[in-house]
Amino acid sequence: MMKDYKKFSYIEYLECYDCRKKFSPDEINTFCPDCQSPLLSRYDLEAVKQDLDRELAASRRRGMWRWHEVLPVKDPANCVTLGEGDTAMLRLFRLEEKLGLTDLYVKDESTNPTGSFKARGLSAAVSKAKELGIEKVIIPTAGNAGGAMAAYAARSGLKAHIFMPKDTPVANIEESRIVGAGVSLVDGLISEAAGMAGEKARDEGWFDVSTFKEPYRVEGKKIMGYELAQAFSWELPDVVIYPTGGGTGLVGMWKAFQELRQLGWLESENMPRLVVVQADGCAPVVKAFEEGAPFCDFWLGAQTIASGLRVPKSFADALMLDNLRESHGTAVAVSDKDILDAQIEFGYMEGIFPAPEGAATLAALHKLIETEWVQPDERIILFNTGSGLKYLKHLIERNQEK
Repeated sequence: MMKDYKKFSYIEYLECYDCRKKFSPDEINTFCPDCQSPLLSRYDLEAVKQDLDRELAASRRRGMWRWHEVLPVKDPANCVTLGEGDTAMLRLFRLEEKLGLTDLYVKDESTNPTGSFKARGLSAAVSKAKELGIEKVIIPTAGNAGGAMAAYAARSGLKAHIFMPKDTPVANIEESRIVGAGVSLVDGLISEAAGMAGEKARDEGWFDVSTFKEPYRVEGKKIMGYELAQAFSWELPDVVIYPTGGGTGLVGMWKAFQELRQLGWLESENMPRLVVVQADGCAPVVKAFEEGAPFCDFWLGAQTIASGLRVPKSFADALMLDNLRESHGTAVAVSDKDILDAQIEFGYMEGIFPAPEGAATLAALHKLIETEWVQPDERIILFNTGSGLKYLKHLIERNQEK
C-alpha cells in the first residue's frame, strides 16, 4: 500500500508555556530550565493544512496514530502502539431521559490498552523516547499511568521502573510487574512517589516521564480532542466534563481544539466549555479556580477513593487554570459518596462500569444541572477515563464493610 502522507510528522519545535523559549524536538528535553514550566509541541500547521485533508486522516486505519502529522514522532518505525485511540462515543439515552437532557454522551476510554486513557499519552511519550535513543524510563504514578508505561516500554524494549503508593489498586501493581517493570511501593501519595522517582532518575540516568515533566504525553492525550471533532462531523460539543488529576487530558484537548481551529477543520468557531472535576478530598484546581488564583497550592491530607484524582498539585497547574478560564469553564468538587452513587447509576442506567474518576463526571453533572450551569439542549460529553475493573478489589472490600 502506498503511503498517503508527505511527511510523517510536522513538528517544528518545543515551546515553553511561560517564556516562549524554543527547544529542539530532536534533542532530549524535559521542561524549561529557566521557568520550570512545561514544554508544548508546535507544528507547522499551515503545511499540514496544505498537505492533509481531514477526511483522509479520518479514513485511515483506526487508532491514535492516524493523526500522525500532528504527533511528535518523525519516523513511523519508532511508533510504539498497542491499538490505542478511537474509543467509543456512546449516547446515554436513559440518563438523558432521567436528567432532562437531550444530547448526552460518554467518551469511554476504558477500551484503551491497559484499560485507561493513559495508554494514549504513554504511547506518544515512549515512542518519542525510543526515537531519541532513550533506553530506560521511570515514572511516579497513582496507578494507571504506571501500567501503561510498563506495557509500552515492554513493547519497545525499553527498561521501565515505577514508583507508586502502597495503596494503589492491586490491578495497577500487578499489570506493571507482569510486563517486566520494576515496581517500588512507597508510603504516601504520588507526590512522595514523584520525589523518589526524580531522585533515582538523576542518580542513575533514567528518563522521567512524569506528567508534564516531558513534552509528549500531552500530545497523545490531545488526540481525544481530534476524535471528539470527528465524531460530531467537525462540530465541537458545548460542554466537556473531565476528571482532572495531573491535567494532561484537559490541556491536551484544549490544545487540540486550538489546532483544529488553525487547521480550518471545524465547521464553526464555537469552543467547548471545559469542566474540571475533582474529589472534595483533593481539589486543588477547584480551590484555585474559585479563588481566582493563578496557580494551585499543595493540597494537604489528600484522600479519595479515586486514586487518579489524588494529585495534591500538578506541575502544570497554571496552564490548566489558564485553559479552564479561556474556555469559560468551571471546576466542581464531588464527594466519594457522590462518586460511588454515580458509579452505580452509570451501571444500572447504561450498563457501563466506570472507574471512580469517570463516575465523578456524572456526579459533577448532577451539580451542574442543579445550578443551571448546563442547559437541557446542550451537547455534553462525559469522560470515563478507565475501567472500573481496575478497582474491583477496592469495591469488594467496601461492600464487605457495609
